[in-house]
Amino acid sequence: MQAVKMYTTAVCPYCQQAKQLLKRRGVEQVEEIRVDQVPGEREKMMALTGRRTVPQIFIGPTHVGGCDDLMALDAKGGLLPLLHNAQTAS
Repeated sequence: MQAVKMYTTAVCPYCQQAKQLLKRRGVEQVEEIRVDQVPGEREKMMALTGRRTVPQIFIGPTHVGGCDDLMALDAKGGLLPLLHNAQTAS
């Protein structure tokens, strides 16, 4: 299974929702990067994604987007193949 990295904050309900979906899909560990605690991480996230909001989710090298993007990917059947490295997100 591919590594999952997520930029988060402590009080983000969308971050929690995304983590719950990933857990239901078999992800045992998410590398969380707390943009509210680590100086400079939000700027890094924005440079990588062009977005300011959390969560920002990466599966392997693929930037999935935020929670809504993750849920849409799952709804169209693309999340599990991406987690198992069978395809790339569009």
